[in-house]
Amino acid sequence: MKANQFKCLSFAIFMIMLFAHLAQAFELQWYGQSAFKITTPGNKVILVDPFITKNPKTPQSLKDLKKIGKVDLILVTHGLGDHIGDTAEISKLTGAKVAMNADMGHTFASLGWVPYVRLIRFNKSGPIMPLGSGIRITMVHAEHSSEVVYTDPSSKKKSVRPGGEPAGYIIELENGFKIYHAGDTGVFIDMKFISEYYKPDLALIPIGGHFTMDPAHAAYAIRTLLKVKKVIPMHYGTFPPLKGTPQELKKLLNDFETEIIVMKPGETRNF
Repeated sequence: MKANQFKCLSFAIFMIMLFAHLAQAFELQWYGQSAFKITTPGNKVILVDPFITKNPKTPQSLKDLKKIGKVDLILVTHGLGDHIGDTAEISKLTGAKVAMNADMGHTFASLGWVPYVRLIRFNKSGPIMPLGSGIRITMVHAEHSSEVVYTDPSSKKKSVRPGGEPAGYIIELENGFKIYHAGDTGVFIDMKFISEYYKPDLALIPIGGHFTMDPAHAAYAIRTLLKVKKVIPMHYGTFPPLKGTPQELKKLLNDFETEIIVMKPGETRNF
């Protein structure tokens, strides 16, 4: 085989392997509440709001953080305990970077939870690529509250520290697939902007009510503003006030073209 032919063949094989890699599925695991584990096509592991050990819906078999395996990045949407969850411990165990709003990052560092060297402090509409050029993370608006409640280990007294602003995330993977994790939120008109500008392929949407959208508000947001093809309901059934159900959401959406994917806590799916 001539040198030029060999080079052409090698390049063709490289391109085939590249496109096969980009077409590869990614894996999504739900721990319950808003906690998800994303294993990307390039085998990067991203956790969002890893409320695991104290999550009443997380299967017991998944609560040993030492068995969680490698984690490359943790995203925290806001400062409430059922979203901060096990962030500090997982980052310490795995060396994972932790990305969150800039104000809450200062709080985490000042409390000694996560050192600045592992923190990525950023804000809305400023995309970051903390895992290399193939994965893009953009913080977006969420309509909620955010505060960090700290319990002093000696006195057991509680104090409230700055949690910055709540957020959602657009997570664009190596193959171009875009996940919108809405965080805790009510309906807001900029969901239309999120739909039109980022064009997410999958949305993870709270439906429990009381603290977030209930099924009726979520159905309105999906039908009128987001118009996303696939939705996974989250943040329901974990605590008594969170009464909304996927069945209600499906009924309210009726024949709307969005596919509602109902996952069980601990379940893993490929997309």
